[in-house]
Amino acid sequence: MMDVLASLALILVSVVILAVITDRFFIPSLDAISTRLKLSDEVAGASLMAMGSSAPELAIALMALFSGGGEHSDVGIGTIVGSAVFNILVITGVSAVVAGGLHIHVFAVRRDIIYYLVSIGYLALIFFDGGVTLIEALLGLAGYIVYMGVLILLKDPEVDDEPEPAKGAYGQPANIALWQRIERLVVGPLRRITGAPDKNYVWAFSVSIALIVALSYILVEATIVFSAGIGIPPVIVALTLLAAGTSAPDLMSSVDVAREGRGGMAVANAVGSNTFDLLIGLALPWTIALVLQGAGFIHVGTDNLWTSLGILVATTLVLFVFLETKRDLSRREGWILLLLYAVFVLYTLVSGTAA
Repeated sequence: MMDVLASLALILVSVVILAVITDRFFIPSLDAISTRLKLSDEVAGASLMAMGSSAPELAIALMALFSGGGEHSDVGIGTIVGSAVFNILVITGVSAVVAGGLHIHVFAVRRDIIYYLVSIGYLALIFFDGGVTLIEALLGLAGYIVYMGVLILLKDPEVDDEPEPAKGAYGQPANIALWQRIERLVVGPLRRITGAPDKNYVWAFSVSIALIVALSYILVEATIVFSAGIGIPPVIVALTLLAAGTSAPDLMSSVDVAREGRGGMAVANAVGSNTFDLLIGLALPWTIALVLQGAGFIHVGTDNLWTSLGILVATTLVLFVFLETKRDLSRREGWILLLLYAVFVLYTLVSGTAA
């Protein structure tokens, strides 16, 4: 019992620290790097900034792949798939409920969701034979490069010059007192080491990477201990607890912009993060592992994931239908999405316990 409680506490604390490091050090250092490299907003957003917001999922996938000789690779995949379901249902649902409905730009939604469904198809291809080759891993990386090109070439003609919403540092909501207190506990000591991340960006980037990797390793190991203690597969914990925890910062940022009347940005954040996670968050660790190990094939654990993948496709289509009607997401539709997520979690837990 003590192991279960200790591992759960370790998971929760690690997720919080990971979120603070990502948002207050890693993303600002990436922003400074993109400015230094003179990248366009589209390229920076689709590459460096996407990597920043998805860094926890990417690092967990990488650590899970090397943990126990690859035995727990499904933890990384489960975190990304679960995070994708969370983003589609919870981020858009809560944003719609809090804001009283979201007005969206139909062009951007069609563009991003269609390409996102393509990225789900890529993951299904990997699941089909239960493993990945170097060519298949590189195909995922190439797919995201193509997506960056699509964002640059197919710009949304409906977007107007809306003012930036007032936020706290680096995208965190400005009015959440508890979160600010938690941030100060982490940011204060770490800033003494890194200095200002927008000025000492190379050093801040390096320290952030090291800490994100270390915390992700702790999360994977704690997940394995916790799941063994409560008698369910680690992938179930990844699909639910880890996925929700790593997506919490995106939820807060999306709710913040939704309150400012920028519903399109809230939806784009959810869908864009998912595309990065599926194409880069999985393909990059696979590529690294295949190159380092010199193997021609890596087994990919897909237990309990095929159903989740089907749910991901279904929920994405539900969101697409909601957004296509009247070009908005109503508060009632937001509640429906949240109810669907509750059903997903309940089903995942019940099926995992039965297994």
